[in-house]
Amino acid sequence: MLRGKWRAESLARACEPVIGAALAINKHFVESHGELTAWLAMIGYGAAMRIVEKAQLMSASEIDRTLQRLAHEIVEKSGGTKHLALIGIRRRGVPLAQRIAQAMRGIDGVDVPVGTLDITLYRDDLSKVASHAVLQSSHISFGVDDMDLVMVDDVLYTGRTIRAAMNGLFDLGRPKRVSLCVLIDRGHREMPIEAQFTGRVVQTSATEIIEVRLREIDNEERVVLVDRVE
Repeated sequence: MLRGKWRAESLARACEPVIGAALAINKHFVESHGELTAWLAMIGYGAAMRIVEKAQLMSASEIDRTLQRLAHEIVEKSGGTKHLALIGIRRRGVPLAQRIAQAMRGIDGVDVPVGTLDITLYRDDLSKVASHAVLQSSHISFGVDDMDLVMVDDVLYTGRTIRAAMNGLFDLGRPKRVSLCVLIDRGHREMPIEAQFTGRVVQTSATEIIEVRLREIDNEERVVLVDRVE
């Protein structure tokens, strides 16, 4: 028994660089499906698990109306667009931030700058299911000091990605304020992180997944609730 356990642990350690690289490639899959499920799927053990669509939560027109509303809320609570900038979290947070910025242009006639952060989830200990999040890269062409920054992401879940994004921003400077805007808040927080601007709150179970599909990435436009079933 001990010998078998030692062999399994040795194999896990040997495979860790490959698994880590694979998980880093697809942040959205890992975030939506969970680290362990993603790992099992990548090494061929996820074939028995099916993903079943349960409901459509938002249509293309509903997504558009929600982003318009969020843009107005952000401008109003920020007191205008002066010193305001959006930070899209890859992948789907980036097109969402760009669309919100476009809506703000229609409100104030000002081009609100948009930057991007790429957060990678990884596991530094294969005996733990929980993942860690770190800043992989950033593309922010403006200074963040004394800026009113709004991070934008598609789904707020555990809060790990947002914590890493905040750490990355404060490594770049000292913004005046940092707030969070998400299209969907699905609950199940593991950290004291909440969104100041939320498109919709959806109660989910541990097995359910919310998939935000955007035309810029997925060639379709809707939000769906799916479930993992054996």
